[in-house]
Amino acid sequence: MRYRNIKFWSVLAAVTIFSFSCNDLDDSYQEPLLLVTIPDNFPQFTDSKTNPLTADGIALGKKLFFDKRLSGNNQISCATCHQQHLAFSDGLALTSQGVSGNTLERNSPALINLAWAENGLFWDGGSNNLESQAFAPLAHEDEMHQNLTELIDELNADANYPGLFSKAFGKAINQADIAKAIAQFERTLISGNSKYDKYVRGELGGVLDQDELKGLELARQLCFSCHAGVLMTDNLYHNNGIDIDFTDNTELMMKRGRARITNNSEDLGKFRTPTLRNVEKTGPYMHDGRFITLEAVIEHYSNGVLDSPTLDPLLKKDKKLGVTLSDTEKKQLIAFLKTLTDYQYLNDKRFSEYKQ
Repeated sequence: MRYRNIKFWSVLAAVTIFSFSCNDLDDSYQEPLLLVTIPDNFPQFTDSKTNPLTADGIALGKKLFFDKRLSGNNQISCATCHQQHLAFSDGLALTSQGVSGNTLERNSPALINLAWAENGLFWDGGSNNLESQAFAPLAHEDEMHQNLTELIDELNADANYPGLFSKAFGKAINQADIAKAIAQFERTLISGNSKYDKYVRGELGGVLDQDELKGLELARQLCFSCHAGVLMTDNLYHNNGIDIDFTDNTELMMKRGRARITNNSEDLGKFRTPTLRNVEKTGPYMHDGRFITLEAVIEHYSNGVLDSPTLDPLLKKDKKLGVTLSDTEKKQLIAFLKTLTDYQYLNDKRFSEYKQ
């Protein structure tokens, strides 16, 4: 696989990320990792000016990502709802695994190639950057619901965390640097070695069969307008016709979609375009996980699109809603979508919790 080497500001070319045993948190343990690099077919990487990647920051972020002490009941970590084998999603439509036990109103999004995420995060763009995205679940009463002052006390009582924060940020443990460290780790979650990537790069293992090639052509015609480019998302917000009524008088107004953030009626029912990368592993689908299978998703676009004033124009061509697909074409499209699974990413030990 061909890569472009990236030097992250003052980061040395060889990056070592620390991983820690659940039982023996020895600060001297180091697990050497590959150089932080970008696949050849990916866009230019632009590091954060306010939170540039460092080996120590990434290592700390990884440790925090898997630490259940970040939740108020010490039972839930970021990884509870973002599991690596599911491309850092959780396989649930709407989880109730949070501290409160209440069912959340949004499907847990996969964490894939967030270093290139632009124009907001979460399904409605409610977070401006990875740092605020990492911070939000910690305080949410139905998710991790951690008192941040108490969290800092817990981390300060740990034998290793004070030193790790000092190495990463040069100061004592604080709320902002907790979020910064997690964001640094999340920026390293790069997926770009699927069968389709190998096909694009002309590499061994990148031969697509006839159904996959037919599916690719269908995707070019029908999907890539929104699931655009190598990242397979345009980082924009669309109403894809799954609902017709966006009335929501609840406090959080989740049904309003992007309009919840912009307060613009033209954004009603619009949600952020998720990447198609690893889509085979990231169901259930849509912002509320209503479609369990890829077959159900494609059936929606073929026969289930609902009209509304903000429906994306691409789904209303020639006065016809949705797209026309035969049963054979549906199977071919799914065959292609499965070539987007990056098994290296799903099993990469650089992103896994270290266990002794």
